[in-house]
Amino acid sequence: MFPVYDVIVVGGGHAGCEAAVAAANMGSRVLLATMNMNTIAQMSCNPAMGGVAKGQIVREVDALGGYSGIVTDHTMIQFRMLNKSKGPAMWSPRAQSDRMRFAEKWRLMLEANTLIDFWQEMITGLVVKNGVVKGVRTRIGMEIQAKSVVLTNGTFLNGLIHIGEKKFGGGRSGEKAATGITAQLNELGFQSGRMKTGTPPRVDGRSLDWSKMEEQPGDPVVSKFSYTNTPILKNQRPCHIAFTNKEVHDILKTGFDRSPMFNGRIQGAGPRYCPSIEDKINRFADRDRHQLFVEPEGWNTVEIYVNGFSSSLPEDVQFKAMQKIPGFENAKMFRPGYAIEYDYFPPTQLKISLETKLIKNLFFAGQINGTTGYEEAACQGLMAGINAHLAINDEAPFVLKRSEAYIGVLIDDLINKGTEEPYRMFTSRAEYRILLRQDNADIRLTPLVQKLGMNHLDERMARVEEKERECKRITKFFKKESIEPAQANEYLSSKGSQPLKQKHKLHQVLLRPHIAMEDLGGLIPDVGAFLSQFDVETKEIAEISIKYEGYIKKEQEMVDKMSRLESVKLHEKINYHDMQSLSSEAREKLTEIQPSTIGQASRISGVSPSDVSVLLVYVGR
Repeated sequence: MFPVYDVIVVGGGHAGCEAAVAAANMGSRVLLATMNMNTIAQMSCNPAMGGVAKGQIVREVDALGGYSGIVTDHTMIQFRMLNKSKGPAMWSPRAQSDRMRFAEKWRLMLEANTLIDFWQEMITGLVVKNGVVKGVRTRIGMEIQAKSVVLTNGTFLNGLIHIGEKKFGGGRSGEKAATGITAQLNELGFQSGRMKTGTPPRVDGRSLDWSKMEEQPGDPVVSKFSYTNTPILKNQRPCHIAFTNKEVHDILKTGFDRSPMFNGRIQGAGPRYCPSIEDKINRFADRDRHQLFVEPEGWNTVEIYVNGFSSSLPEDVQFKAMQKIPGFENAKMFRPGYAIEYDYFPPTQLKISLETKLIKNLFFAGQINGTTGYEEAACQGLMAGINAHLAINDEAPFVLKRSEAYIGVLIDDLINKGTEEPYRMFTSRAEYRILLRQDNADIRLTPLVQKLGMNHLDERMARVEEKERECKRITKFFKKESIEPAQANEYLSSKGSQPLKQKHKLHQVLLRPHIAMEDLGGLIPDVGAFLSQFDVETKEIAEISIKYEGYIKKEQEMVDKMSRLESVKLHEKINYHDMQSLSSEAREKLTEIQPSTIGQASRISGVSPSDVSVLLVYVGR
């Protein structure tokens, strides 16, 4: 009935979708197995992609040939570039999506790839022989053979939904939990744990009084995620901002004694940076209000997502409290918020390629690794799909360094540090933020993945090469051409900048704070005519390169210094317990993680600089 697949992907969420297309675009024959084909790429929580650091990840996924950015551009209803008041290293794109169209677009793109097959059924186990995965086993007892398997089970592994004192099995609202895989993996020697996440109520937008809320429009100048020729959003749907108050908090507190969070029924660790409303009230007792983002689920639906009101309190308490929020007095609830517990596997059990250490050709991606968020899941799926293809073809794994991508930071953190709570990406986690901007992801990453032979990147690579040439032209022009005091001083004064006493090169003036490239083009007709040849994105990246040249150079020097440690290899099967000069914690952690380089070893929690020195002596350096 089935061929022997190159890659079987278990799970049709964001990680699974990216894993399937990545492996297929590398040339692998792929089976995407999911319990419900109608919920492929379902946005289980908020209807949005991107955000602080997450937006950088989506752009990186796109630069690496993934589809999340393309799907988002086709289905967004609002776009905002966050942190524009800060430096460009902090700029992060975010889009509200049409939930139904998002899932539909993903499915249609998957179905358009003839190397991807589908199977709708619960996968209850793996076929493993002599330490190598050979396929999967379905609930009705079928065995489907494969050369590699990628598990992207999301919140479905023994999922348990909590609403007040009620609890029932489920992977998300209205869908069954997945069973069997955790028990088998435990028998094979894997360690597992429990994590928890939650979601807020959904309400009927027709029942809300929008006049009592603050409107939050999209950006007047709309950008996008994909570097391909995707459409630019022309019309936008606004979001709104509302606030809780003391009366809301007092009503919520009446349900605390029935809260599964506070009475111990939930054992899993929840996301620290996205707490439930009851957790916020408990932790920040001095605050009499909390901000809520009232987000539409799409262009035409009346369903509204109440971002910031995640809760697992009894449904009657949620409803009573919500109706005390200004604008929600007559709110009708479609479904209450809930918490969900699920199994995960500490990611220190993985290699840097996301392949498991215990079972050859078995890969984990997404929330099974302890992460949270669509974007974090998508990038892991992409990397697992690529590396599953490479592994079965006896090729070296594709690994991104911390200095090359936020994706590299995320995976490096997971593998070397592990996580005991849902891992979320922030810009602060990346030590080379000025290099890892959202505007240059294609220049950083497309050349790397093109070398792997992904079959749809030739046009992308030509665009990258053209952008690099045009950026160099702009930079050369600004370093060559000058500006006279008479041309600049009125503008400089309006910006609070010192006037010129003699003519200066354009790039010297551009280095000043608050001075914009386009403004200089408006002052000098020849400069304006020159800049008119280039698109907005090219001019932006050229301007950033000029303004931050010194910072970029300094950060690159740090990368070069650290890369010396990355080049010092540690062979497998080193007996660290025999190295008595290492601290006992270092011996334990190094034995568990088995780092491949000195650089990786230096980032493991519990490995001190003196331990690194011992390792350098051991390898003769």
